[in-house]
Amino acid sequence: MIIVILIASILMASISIIQFKNEARDYHQERLDRKEFAIKEHINYVLSTTTYPLTPENLPLIFKDKIHELADIHNLEINIYSLDGKLLKSSKGSFTVDKIAPPIPKYILKLVQSSVEKRYVDIKNIDGVKNRSSYSQIKDDKFKPLGILNIPYVEDDGFYETELRQFLLRLSQVYSFMLIIAFALAYFLASYITKSLKTISDKINRTGLNQKNEKIVIEANSREINSLIAAYNKMVDKLEESASKLAQSEREQAWREMAKQVAHEIKNPLTPMRLTVQSFQRKFDANDPNLKQKLDDYSKTLIQQIDTMSSVASAFSNFASMPAQQNETLNVVEVVEFSLDIFNEDYIEFETEKDEIVSKIDRTQLVRIITNLVKNAIQAIPDSQEQKKINVTVKEENNMVIIQVQDNGTGIEAENIHQIFEPKFTTKTSGMGLGLGIIKNIIENYKGTITFETELGKGTIFTVSLPITNQ
Repeated sequence: MIIVILIASILMASISIIQFKNEARDYHQERLDRKEFAIKEHINYVLSTTTYPLTPENLPLIFKDKIHELADIHNLEINIYSLDGKLLKSSKGSFTVDKIAPPIPKYILKLVQSSVEKRYVDIKNIDGVKNRSSYSQIKDDKFKPLGILNIPYVEDDGFYETELRQFLLRLSQVYSFMLIIAFALAYFLASYITKSLKTISDKINRTGLNQKNEKIVIEANSREINSLIAAYNKMVDKLEESASKLAQSEREQAWREMAKQVAHEIKNPLTPMRLTVQSFQRKFDANDPNLKQKLDDYSKTLIQQIDTMSSVASAFSNFASMPAQQNETLNVVEVVEFSLDIFNEDYIEFETEKDEIVSKIDRTQLVRIITNLVKNAIQAIPDSQEQKKINVTVKEENNMVIIQVQDNGTGIEAENIHQIFEPKFTTKTSGMGLGLGIIKNIIENYKGTITFETELGKGTIFTVSLPITNQ
């Protein structure tokens, strides 16, 4: 609508300018014609009342005084030329007739003589001003040519230009007012029409799979928008149903995978237990002098495998349900250093920038994080490696406690990097691979993060960031 108004205003202004110019041109042409007719009538009267014979040679005498009177009456310059184009008499006050006065150009003389009306109007632009000059024959009472009447006419467009400026000013005011009205109307219409669309847009932007999505309960005035709202509400219902099914499917799939892993880990010690019992049953001899020693060996083997199954069950239990946090105010530096005391490896080094970083955290879970990371670091260094080194550092940055565990072991293979924190993933020959999954769960419960950097053949750095809180 605004563009239409702008185009209409431009067209209207262009048409108005053209119309004003045409009117000005027609006005000047008509005015010159009227003036010329009146002057010729006056000249004919002078010729009819003069006492001089009507000959071309007597024209200067006939109009010696009359030409100035005619110029004053009609308020125009008047020039009288001979038939061959020489100036005979002019109404200019300072003009004197002499032989060097400019004659009428020959082409104008020919145009005057060849025209039916014996008249020609010459139009020229001088210094940007349009000048009209009328040339017509002066005749006696028997229509015999005596001379040529010239009436110079300078077009004064000041009046039309003023009118045009005032008209364009009024036009611009009208269209400016219309534009303001159009802008206001467009704003209110857009606000009215898009209010429902904005509500729908906001709802869609907040729609997610893992959350409770709200339906739109507004009633719009547009049938199309109401159809869109109904489609969105239907989508929300289907999304909630799909999210529920997906969550249930994911839970079932996760527990199935976990059950398979637990079953696999339990089967591992059951096989040697079965073989041990079968061997004992097959080779049992009550009179064997080494019977007691064999019973002790069989018992130790069974106890070892039972312990393995117990550790599998404990790991599964710890991962399935984390114990409630028992937060207490403690010195993180002190707890980390204490956690390292259980390790006998002399290549473990501890560094800290501060002797005390106080935060509220569960001591047991913090110890579990440290021991698990250090244990993994020890296992990442091959036994055959001569230079072994593990650095454990604690520092404070931006109200966060940063714990780093760095080893110079074999590093992590590229294909294993993206699944290092998966619950059942492990690169070791034993264990369930639940350790990093458990500590990641602990860290995220504290709104912290755990990341790592690794380089194959040079080692790995695990970085734990925990927020410092005193509440």
